[in-house]
Amino acid sequence: QVQLVESGGGLVQAGGSLRLSCAASGRIFSSYVMGWFRQPPGKEREFVAAITRSAGSTYYADSVKGRFTISRDSAKNTVYLQMNSLTPEDTAVYYCAARLHYCSGYGCYDKEGYEHWGQGTQVTVSS
Repeated sequence: QVQLVESGGGLVQAGGSLRLSCAASGRIFSSYVMGWFRQPPGKEREFVAAITRSAGSTYYADSVKGRFTISRDSAKNTVYLQMNSLTPEDTAVYYCAARLHYCSGYGCYDKEGYEHWGQGTQVTVSS
């Protein structure tokens, strides 16, 4: 079992930046593919980014590519989401997720493939 706790959300103006953190505890952090998802108001939860166990590969939704960066620090059991050039369309609850099974490319986009989820952190971008 793994427990995930997100932090770093808040209110920011359009064009600003935030860095989300997700601290993992429990089973070996390095065994998991880590992902970030978000759920805008009134919409379905959607994929944002994922990073493989060794951090050798990263994947991004088209809507955030070039603006967001996912990274992981195995020494701290933490995964990060650096978000730059934020727009009001990025407003959502952001969730950290972990999956034990291997994925690559679009296979990492499916939220059903993630076994563990954090409680979420609110990100609000004002215009």
